Amino acid sequence: MIKGWLIYRKEDAAANETYIEWMKEEAAWQGLLLKLIYREEITMGITEKGHGIWKNDKFLPPPEFAINRAVDPLLSFHLENMGIPVFNPSEVSRICNDKAWTHQYVQKMGVPMTDSLFYRKTDLPPAPPLNLPIVVKESGGRGGKEVYIIHTAEDWKQVRGKLADTTILVQSADVQLGKDLRVFVVGKQVTAAVLRENQHDFRANYKLGGSASLYQLTGKEMDIVQKITSHFPFGMVGIDFLIDHDGNLLFNEIEDVVGSRTLSQVNGPNIVCEYMTYIRKHMEKRHSI
Repeated sequence: MIKGWLIYRKEDAAANETYIEWMKEEAAWQGLLLKLIYREEITMGITEKGHGIWKNDKFLPPPEFAINRAVDPLLSFHLENMGIPVFNPSEVSRICNDKAWTHQYVQKMGVPMTDSLFYRKTDLPPAPPLNLPIVVKESGGRGGKEVYIIHTAEDWKQVRGKLADTTILVQSADVQLGKDLRVFVVGKQVTAAVLRENQHDFRANYKLGGSASLYQLTGKEMDIVQKITSHFPFGMVGIDFLIDHDGNLLFNEIEDVVGSRTLSQVNGPNIVCEYMTYIRKHMEKRHSI
């Protein structure tokens, strides 16, 4: 079997035990042996012998591949420098875990998006810089966290005090609030799309109490998605779109460490099987070179 690491942080692994077992099972069907590695228990570094990974001061023999779900682009890059294929690659992890960087890249592809301004917390103006309502996000936030809706000048004042000292996105909220579209992608292929709606929150995230249903992309919408997939070496990601008042898609973000809870809830395709099949084919092609 082809041996690989499945890298998680302990807290996330505890919250995703069932998903991890599912990944291991689907991997085994594809001739892949996944070993769970906790990010907190390993050290990466460079010595006179080159790049290495250690656990308890002992050198770890490198895997043949790694699935990094620890949101650690530097670790992915380090493993790649050891000659180890990483899913998703460090390029995807580095860009897509920073909403500001992602917007910078995707805008160059001609993909429509809301008006977006970028600040450090210390540079935020005293008054809202766009017509209200607006949404304020910390660039590294995940799962709908560190995202705030601003309806008034007082909201702006209060939210400014909550933000971390990081890159901040300030975006127009002139869209259908509480509604978005997540497109699941494996490699260059669209696996499924899910329409998420929340009647009680401006964020449509399923974890925040929203509902979900399978969605059939139109040809125009598929063209927008393919503009993005053609530019990134994705393994498995979720591409999220907002929806304007005319029903048009507006790019929102790319989820690097994407889960499939929503997809399972709506009886969508087995994306974990598709992902492990993709990895197996990638590794077989690599071994045949």
